[in-house]
Amino acid sequence: MAVRHQLVRCPPHSVWAVLADPTLYGEWVVGPSESTPLDDAWPASGSRLRYTVRLGPWSAEGTTTVRHQEAGRELELEASFKALGTARIFLQLRPWGEETLIVCDEHPLRGLGGSLHSFVSEAALQLRHRGMLARLARLVEQQPDEVLRA
Repeated sequence: MAVRHQLVRCPPHSVWAVLADPTLYGEWVVGPSESTPLDDAWPASGSRLRYTVRLGPWSAEGTTTVRHQEAGRELELEASFKALGTARIFLQLRPWGEETLIVCDEHPLRGLGGSLHSFVSEAALQLRHRGMLARLARLVEQQPDEVLRA
């Protein structure tokens, strides 16, 4: 199970504002190039979004479903990407003074990703999370205050 953390120089409500915007998913998650909400209720439990992964001329779509959320504190997702299967992604926001410590825990659930899970795939997830959490931190820290308070 790949667990990584990132300190963000903003309070948890600011981080949550970005997590709660399904159109920003492709900007902070490493892999997807764009995302579209499939439901109006994101990030309510059961809500979904569709994302597109592009690699040169090749592209494919996947879906992400919210399995659990506590507004401003926790977001647990199940990402599904056809042949690779599904993965659980759990994001926890911990107040850290005036800032936020984000803890990300991801592991494969079903399909090829789960069958081939090893220390090599675990290392790849660690690299992915390093980039993903850094992108999320930058995105949150660059948002205007009025957007984060809305």
